[in-house]
Amino acid sequence: MDTETAINKLTEKFIADTLRVVLQKGRRAIVTIRHTAILDISEYLYKSEGYRFIIASALHTRRGFEIYYHFSFDADGSILSLHVILDKEKPHIESLSNMFSASNWIEREMHELFGIDFLNHPNQEKLLSEGNWADDVYPYRKEFK
Repeated sequence: MDTETAINKLTEKFIADTLRVVLQKGRRAIVTIRHTAILDISEYLYKSEGYRFIIASALHTRRGFEIYYHFSFDADGSILSLHVILDKEKPHIESLSNMFSASNWIEREMHELFGIDFLNHPNQEKLLSEGNWADDVYPYRKEFK
């Protein structure tokens, strides 16, 4: 299945939760979704469309805390990234760790570096920071003027 067909199916099924679609060169797409739909859309991609969770990445911008969840369709090498924007003051989102064990460590890392709370994470204990910085310090957070 080509990337455009997969995107069309996803946006039709989750029309109320899809905010923006960007088709990039080649076999890559970014779909911005409501953060409340992350579990349903991730499960759909995995179970119904055959996508595999690869990794997630986060950044802190003026809009809030942004996470990109990267999925691969290995049969054709396409990459589909689900993009969410979380609240600036109290960023939180459901954890994918109960669905994809591969997301466990990256969610723990994002929690430590950005202070993003991953709801229902099985073990949100420290991964990197033990003794390196205080508990309420999140070194990747930015101060915007």
